[in-house]
Amino acid sequence: MVLNDTSVQPDYDRKAELIAFDETKSDVKGLVDSGVTEVPRIFRLPSPENLTSQQPQPTLPTIDLEGMNADPIRRKEVIRQVKDALESRGFFQIVNHGIPVNVLEGMLKGVRDFHEQDTEVKKQWYPRDLSGKTRFAYLSNFDLYTALVTNWRDTMYCFMAPNSPQPHELPPPCREILLDYSNQVMKLGVCLFELMSEALGLDPNHLLDMGCADGLAVLGHYYPSCPQPELTIGTPNHTDNDFITILLQDHIGGLKIFYQNQWTDVPPILGALVVNAGDYLQLITNDKFVSSQHKVVANKAGPRVSVASFFTTGLIQTSKVYEPIAELLSKDNPAKYRGITIKEYADYYREKGLDGTSALLHFTI
Repeated sequence: MVLNDTSVQPDYDRKAELIAFDETKSDVKGLVDSGVTEVPRIFRLPSPENLTSQQPQPTLPTIDLEGMNADPIRRKEVIRQVKDALESRGFFQIVNHGIPVNVLEGMLKGVRDFHEQDTEVKKQWYPRDLSGKTRFAYLSNFDLYTALVTNWRDTMYCFMAPNSPQPHELPPPCREILLDYSNQVMKLGVCLFELMSEALGLDPNHLLDMGCADGLAVLGHYYPSCPQPELTIGTPNHTDNDFITILLQDHIGGLKIFYQNQWTDVPPILGALVVNAGDYLQLITNDKFVSSQHKVVANKAGPRVSVASFFTTGLIQTSKVYEPIAELLSKDNPAKYRGITIKEYADYYREKGLDGTSALLHFTI
């Protein structure tokens, strides 16, 4: 069922309600602060979300990185675990990754403090220009006017690499921690790309030499408490338009991945980070590593806070073409995707919005 089908809701002018919501510049938190007790129509799903699972759920692999750089045998085991996780689920959690817990907690607090500022203070950071000219911004849904369902989520985002923003370009509540956290995430990302390269049977620097760690965008999500969580969604099912995502989530939970034909919870682990493959990694590995569908459900226990660090060069103006890695191809395993620029992919992904289908389908041979 299409939500703006006038035969179903003849009195529902969805575009007008989207414009009215957008013009408040107060986003979902503003609705909650105003005291709404029902989910507005623009946020409603075609059918209620099933927030409980009756089936036993497989667990997400947790990989311990401790000691791998000092012990070759330990490193080989970590590489095997990374390979197995990315070939089967596209997701895994990591512990002992080198980023201190106080930095993780500080980053979550910085995101929370930004979103919980007075609306008038936040409005100065609110754009509708998502071309990349703005280094930091906050908004509700990047696909507000194209998605069939508006998400119960507000987001702050910042492009941290290749050119790190100046401190004055960042809001005070998260300025220092965003710079610190991003630097540490970048180092961790370099380490992960080395492990992934080796998991593919390639030189440790292969993915780095391709530019997979050249760009970094950090998104701080804020999911306000929802009065009717089953009627809406925090983030709909989607895959990520990047090489990898490193996700920091708080204790609330709500992240689910689609695995073995069911939605599986990703319970928060104190001090852990979630890592998942994005569409670009699936494309260049020719489906060796999978970019899995995932979503975030709304909840009454919120606000939920998470920080997603996207390794992507989508906003870098470059003509560099990415295609399946030649060393991974053979007569029996020909290329499945055509060569594309990352910007071409990112533009298509943004225009399509989070509609539950993989943008990779548009680029298959």
